[in-house]
Amino acid sequence: MSVPRIIATDAALHLIESLRKTHGPLMFHQSGGCCDGSQPMCFLEGEFKVGNSDVCLGEITGCRFYMAAGQFEYWKHTQLILNVTPGRGSSFSLEIPLGVRFFIESRLFTDSETDDLEPLLATE
Repeated sequence: MSVPRIIATDAALHLIESLRKTHGPLMFHQSGGCCDGSQPMCFLEGEFKVGNSDVCLGEITGCRFYMAAGQFEYWKHTQLILNVTPGRGSSFSLEIPLGVRFFIESRLFTDSETDDLEPLLATE
């Protein structure tokens, strides 16, 4: 079984499900820019235009997670863990009005995990 590049905590999964019930299909993008741009942002599916400089790391409960290719170069050796914390970010992410925000934790892949990583998904 392949090792996923992106996973989520129970708290993040619960929030995703709540947002999906309210808004419909979702997607995530992490740009790697300054300030909030380095945080994962949740959008309605297709609301954020991904391009040639983005990679799709995988899906979290059917929600694609994209990252800027330049940022991915720094993170490609780690498994990203989507989590949520109280506090208001200053982005356009769908969870912000709820007084919470998504954030990323990470851990380094082991050598054996690196040999068995899920492939990147095609950017649509």
